[in-house]
Amino acid sequence: MAGAWRCMLAVVALMCMCLWGSTEAVGGAVSRPRPQRRPPKKPKVVEPIEVVPSAQNIDIQRMTGAWYLLNTASKCSYLINHGTKMEPTVMHLTSSPNSDKTLSVSTKTRHNHMCWEILQVYHLSTTPGKLTLKGPRPELDTQIAIGETDYDSYAIMYYHKRGKITMKLYARSSYDLSEPMLTKFEQLAEKQTMGLAFLFPFPTYSHCGTVDQDHVISEFYV
Repeated sequence: MAGAWRCMLAVVALMCMCLWGSTEAVGGAVSRPRPQRRPPKKPKVVEPIEVVPSAQNIDIQRMTGAWYLLNTASKCSYLINHGTKMEPTVMHLTSSPNSDKTLSVSTKTRHNHMCWEILQVYHLSTTPGKLTLKGPRPELDTQIAIGETDYDSYAIMYYHKRGKITMKLYARSSYDLSEPMLTKFEQLAEKQTMGLAFLFPFPTYSHCGTVDQDHVISEFYV
């Protein structure tokens, strides 16, 4: 009989120990490690993107004169939404009379059935073929590179602003360039991850002549 009582006491004691242990585990706020605060995130560093290198030994004076815009490669949302409504556009480059470090730029195009003139100043850099269109703040500057040109028939220009690149194909006349040149422009655009969906041809007829002086603006950003 005494042996049976000893067995029962041992079982009860073992059950109490198990219950005490489980209570310690369930309510174990003391033994639970204190949550650690996450370290503050380091500010993201935005690396500057280098503009596409310009062609070698660009003679900026030979770039002056009229250039007709034939095609544009861009991921600009405005072009994507209105790319079928582009108007004929012509750019005139002129040496600034008061400085040998700038170019005066006049771009004529249509808007709301009226001819507009967009006046800009391109600042020349020490690297031939590279220019800057200054914005309201330095981070809004547009870096411009003349990628290819023969001065007499075509020019391919790159416009780099806030990490995005726009390419433009210009011609000395309003007539279409040869098919090989258009194909070459498409291939260069493809290298900038801009396929056919991001190419926007411009009309080659009905360019503006005289401009309504009431519609001359001084700034236009690419």
